[in-house]
Amino acid sequence: MNAVEFQNVSKSYAIYDKPGDRLKELLTFGRRSFHRDFWALRDLSFEVRRGETFCIVGENGSGKSTLLQMVAGILLPSAGDLSVNGRVSALLELGAGFNPEFSGRENVYLNGSILGLTTKQIDARYRAIEEFAEIGDFIRQPVKTYSSGMVVRLAFAIAIHVDPEILLVDEALAVGDLYFRHRCMRKVHELRARGVTILFVSHALADVKAVGDRALWIEHGKLIEIGATDMVVAKYLAAMTQKDSHYLGDQLPAMQPSREAVRAIEIADRLPNIDHRHGDRRGEILGIAILNTDGRVLPMIEPLSTIVVRISVKAHEYLGIPNVGFMMRNAMGVDFAGTNALREDTSLPPMYPGDIYTVDFHLELPELYATSFSFSPALADGTLDDYRTCDWVDNAIAVQMGHSDGPVYGYMRFPCRVEVNARLDAAAENSVA
Repeated sequence: MNAVEFQNVSKSYAIYDKPGDRLKELLTFGRRSFHRDFWALRDLSFEVRRGETFCIVGENGSGKSTLLQMVAGILLPSAGDLSVNGRVSALLELGAGFNPEFSGRENVYLNGSILGLTTKQIDARYRAIEEFAEIGDFIRQPVKTYSSGMVVRLAFAIAIHVDPEILLVDEALAVGDLYFRHRCMRKVHELRARGVTILFVSHALADVKAVGDRALWIEHGKLIEIGATDMVVAKYLAAMTQKDSHYLGDQLPAMQPSREAVRAIEIADRLPNIDHRHGDRRGEILGIAILNTDGRVLPMIEPLSTIVVRISVKAHEYLGIPNVGFMMRNAMGVDFAGTNALREDTSLPPMYPGDIYTVDFHLELPELYATSFSFSPALADGTLDDYRTCDWVDNAIAVQMGHSDGPVYGYMRFPCRVEVNARLDAAAENSVA
């Protein structure tokens, strides 16, 4: 049995142009309508399997919060069937479920009771909730005196300590400080390991890619894409990039001069893989290669070595400020590092139709954890702040990182010099004497 199932679910809201129209409609006992319907969700069908982390992405106003509120039981569908199987704990709108006049402690017991816990069960969890929230003596003060960050701390602490089978998280962590966000993300990973089903909404796509097993992209209340997180996020980013490109199109110079095309001496002409590709195609990526400093293709890269990431591009229209770069991702699909020519203070000459440029990025690799890394090349036109993506190829090439001489803790090892405090040395010598 799935944790959550949506079958052709729709949700509409009645929109009235004037406050009096609502009363008019009531007085006609529904025989005459004075409103228009706004469909926040329309014919949405999907399922969330038990124990998976299911992420939901989309622009503001796309229906993400409405979807979670329906899973939480706050809203009912206007049409379709919705089933939720398991105890639900929700971290939705800031302060949702809190009585502002009650103290933090009183709200802990109020929320616990709403979720079906007995006073004895809440007593057993209260100390852990208080310690995780870390709001000090404010736990005994009215919630209306809390900052937004304190409200989130208490809300998250309650949500994770009521033994949820299904946890809903809706962008609430965005208002938390960096330290607390890190703690929350570690807790999310811990809950995943325990088999808790998580529905996670966030505009922080790095977090989505780090925790999501699958993802759903909705737009204007309709399902656009569902599937593996990397694939859905890539398509969503492509759509957002395309939208931004259209917006910037009227602001960037539309010069179309011409001259004889130039051609780079050395050209990378292979794209070993294309997971997804997007851009306005005013220019294209011809190929990418990972080389050593002698120009030989590397089947594997080694820690503490120098590699060359070679990217060749071709212009189909005039590009006034061409910029070539890449994103490096780890085996989990998380963006690990990236750069581009402008970021490295290198300006490329304008590109005319037919021009082929090759850009070599010389990278000094640190000691990285031995796993595979992929490179996604890109060509854009514009500055670092205002640009249009011409071509982006997701995960065009992948290479394996070799093993270091010693262990690598985490993802990488920083260059490090260790010194022992001299006074501590002296103290140790005196104690031996």
